[in-house]
Amino acid sequence: MIKELEINEEIRDREVRLIDADGEQLGVVSGREALEMSIEKKLDLVKIAPQAKPPVCKIMDYGKYKFELSKKEKEAKKKQKVINVKEVRLSLNIEQNDLNVKANRAITFLSKGDKVKVTLRFKGREMGYTKLGYDVMGKFTTLISEAGTIEKKPNLEGRNMIMFLTPKNA
Repeated sequence: MIKELEINEEIRDREVRLIDADGEQLGVVSGREALEMSIEKKLDLVKIAPQAKPPVCKIMDYGKYKFELSKKEKEAKKKQKVINVKEVRLSLNIEQNDLNVKANRAITFLSKGDKVKVTLRFKGREMGYTKLGYDVMGKFTTLISEAGTIEKKPNLEGRNMIMFLTPKNA
């Protein structure tokens, strides 16, 4: 996100603190004089610190400056790591084999570096058996213990019990 800076004729300040293309301070000069100096050098006059008193302007190649900024921004984006959250849904009366299948699915997600949200939904009268829900979550965590660790312990939120898992290597 490159913010637009004031350049050349857009700068309407009477006095500006001027910095040369080499980074050398030229002191406080009039806005018109600064613009003439930049035209003489066939470069742009760019206001880099508008909040300063007087504003700071620099003589530089604005196109090259914008290109360098966008290049840095792209480089920073490359280094970011996107973490996806995958969801695995369980039920209170899940059979052991189904639990194994869900655990293997979660292990695949964790091995790819994704976080896993494990949701157990209580239906109807199952709300009276929340302790059994914690038992199912406990069994599930023992099955995936080699691939991931618990980030957020099982917690009851309304009719759902939710737990978050993260990959072990992360």
